[in-house]
Amino acid sequence: MAKKRSETMQENRAKLIAAARKAFADKGYADAAMDDLTAQAGLTRGALYHNFGDKRGLFAAVVNQIDSEMAARAKERAACEPDEWRSLLREGIAYIEMALDPEVQRIVLLDGPAVLGDPSTWPSQDNCLQVTKQAVEKLIEKGITKPLDAEAAARLLSGASLNAALWVAASDDAETVLPKAIEAFCAMASGILAPERSFASADQP
Repeated sequence: MAKKRSETMQENRAKLIAAARKAFADKGYADAAMDDLTAQAGLTRGALYHNFGDKRGLFAAVVNQIDSEMAARAKERAACEPDEWRSLLREGIAYIEMALDPEVQRIVLLDGPAVLGDPSTWPSQDNCLQVTKQAVEKLIEKGITKPLDAEAAARLLSGASLNAALWVAASDDAETVLPKAIEAFCAMASGILAPERSFASADQP
């Protein structure tokens, strides 16, 4: 039975994203040639244009895939924490720690902003923001954090972890910068804790 057109398109998209992901990680966005990556995928440049519009569109799809994976990995690491506050903090820390991953560093944190602009406007980041907002709302309801506007708190927490990761990725000595970034992130995040819960501010997960 012949494959449905939609199935073929999905397969072609997956092949192009996989080939582009490797090319962008190895060579960077500027030096990744479209003809090379389409050949690697066993497809034509026409298939790239049809599925993504252009090289930038393909790059955006790759960034969205990796950034979404980062969020899932951070959520997985946070799941082992004993309480909701530590879980939220661990998610932010895990995201920052991923700035040491070469693929994440080059594609998402270095080339991503240069090619796609402000990361806070990316669809994947908006998804992360909504998840963080829901977590903050629960913490507010339980009196664990101050009764702040949940969206405002979520935006600042998400922005802090994102910018910390960007700083680590862009630094000349990421290994040295990472613990400084995590310490500052935890100190800033603890500022939203309710006064009676402030003891937890000194405790990093």
